Amino acid sequence: MNSIQDIQEEIISEFEILGDDKESTIYYIMELGGNLPEFPEESKIEENIIKGCQSKVWLTASEEDGRVQFQADSNTDITKGLISLLIRVLGNQTPEAILNSDLNFLQKIGMGNIIGSQRSNGLVSMIQQMKRYALAFQAKQNA
Repeated sequence: MNSIQDIQEEIISEFEILGDDKESTIYYIMELGGNLPEFPEESKIEENIIKGCQSKVWLTASEEDGRVQFQADSNTDITKGLISLLIRVLGNQTPEAILNSDLNFLQKIGMGNIIGSQRSNGLVSMIQQMKRYALAFQAKQNA
């Protein structure tokens, strides 16, 4: 099982290959979004929408064997790619690992230069929502 830090290092290496080519980087992010598993239509409801995102982003979470599993979708390819990166890093981790994670890969791959400030705010909202799910599962485990 790869740690959150190991997965972040993998992603940083992948993005280093693209260098400073903004167009290739955006294309790659959109491609990653295409790899997300199919999101159930019945889960595309208001309560699963992440508030604070410019685009529509639906996120659900479940717990299996003490690890959090995320599912997500978005109505825009780039946002779908961004949430897929977050799922790759935080998915299948324990609630504790998610809550204690320091997501430094976003800065290291220069995400701030690639996406505008509104998308950056949306990215923060996605991370906060994923951590809220982790907190809920942690509380349930400790109950």
